[in-house]
Amino acid sequence: MLIANEREERIRLVSSIVVSLGHTVIAHSTEVGDVGAMTVREHPDVALVGLGESSEHALTMIDRIVREAACPVIALLEGHDRAFIDAAAKRGVFAYLVDGDADELQGALDITLCRFAEYHNLQGAFGRRAITERAKGILMERHAVDEQAAFVMLRDQARQSGRKLVDIAQAIVDGHSLLPRG
Repeated sequence: MLIANEREERIRLVSSIVVSLGHTVIAHSTEVGDVGAMTVREHPDVALVGLGESSEHALTMIDRIVREAACPVIALLEGHDRAFIDAAAKRGVFAYLVDGDADELQGALDITLCRFAEYHNLQGAFGRRAITERAKGILMERHAVDEQAAFVMLRDQARQSGRKLVDIAQAIVDGHSLLPRG
């Protein structure tokens, strides 16, 4: 886990809770400028960003982590702050806790990791669908066929070659500039 906060004492407190839960703290930062590169370099499963004295500091850290790397962020607050929660949600946090205990943190971690995996699965599904649609469009244009016939071409090629349909579609998309015009 990456722990980011502008206050060292909060980093130490959260680190001790994380370690007591059996997790590893792979990095921590108090500096906005370091947190993005640190996240890319360390590949944490989760980033815990604490709201310190400056909400802008914490929001910028969240923004950098979300933008720089693919890991979910949980915001840690010492008290309720609706404006901060709304701003953090717009920047991509997956959850927040208000000075919870270890069990609440573990629950938030479990839910966040589950939701993040679902998010990645959805992104992958949308990506596969987009590739398939592009390949069908290429086949429709090159072979002067309708959408159904293009899909049948993809499916048949996948079956004959023993490859996944999305892999055949990707090969068509990657090599379509080399294919002869129909």
